[in-house]
Amino acid sequence: MSTASRLCLAAMPASLSSQVWGGAELGAAPELVLPSGFAALDAALPGGGWPLGSLVEVLQAQPEQHVWQLLLPALAQAVQDVKAGPVVLVGAPLQPFGPSLAAQGLPSQRLLCVHADKPAARLWAAEQALRCAEVAAVLAWLPQALGPQLRRLHLAAQQQGRLLVVVRALGAAAESSPARLRLRLDSVQDQMRVHILKRRGPPQEAAVLLPARAQRLTALLAPRKPGAAAAASFSPRQTADRSHALDRTPARV
Repeated sequence: MSTASRLCLAAMPASLSSQVWGGAELGAAPELVLPSGFAALDAALPGGGWPLGSLVEVLQAQPEQHVWQLLLPALAQAVQDVKAGPVVLVGAPLQPFGPSLAAQGLPSQRLLCVHADKPAARLWAAEQALRCAEVAAVLAWLPQALGPQLRRLHLAAQQQGRLLVVVRALGAAAESSPARLRLRLDSVQDQMRVHILKRRGPPQEAAVLLPARAQRLTALLAPRKPGAAAAASFSPRQTADRSHALDRTPARV
């Protein structure tokens, strides 16, 4: 923020200056957010969590890789209220593994899976789910969505103040998007790397590193790690290509 801008802000009444956001500052507007469940990520997100009532876009090379681990803590919190409706999944590439989700706070009966082959059908299902007052959150895989279509979803999310996350391919990073928050998600060894491509505030240069597995699962697998000889029989590509622990059974898509 320039010196002139600071002086103008200082001259404003307190009732107005608190509502003015400086572009060099991390946005902290009084908007509703849902904590992500990761302290390091919340510290980098405006308001300290996933914004409600706006589009959140997650870009990744493989549509199912780690997205559950990234979003599960927030989704589990979203359904804690007995009055909250289901989490709607639109076009999920793999069927969620219910026992693992339930063990981490998201019962499978709180999920509503919508299978649709055509992109237009997925967009329609996501928009209708967002307009339903009972829905707790919408998670949609929309690799072919265009800017105007994403804007319709963004506006629909605003009406009910719901969490909307759209998963797209990495190539979409070159396209414009109405998303309030835009992330690129990839992994290295046992960590997720969250690159914040767009947020209300200054650019985030460094990736936010998060665990790629839940703490309970990590603790369970720790004593069973293979020795050096056994580990040599597995190539890095084999390890990277395995599906996320939460995604087991193929779904009809």
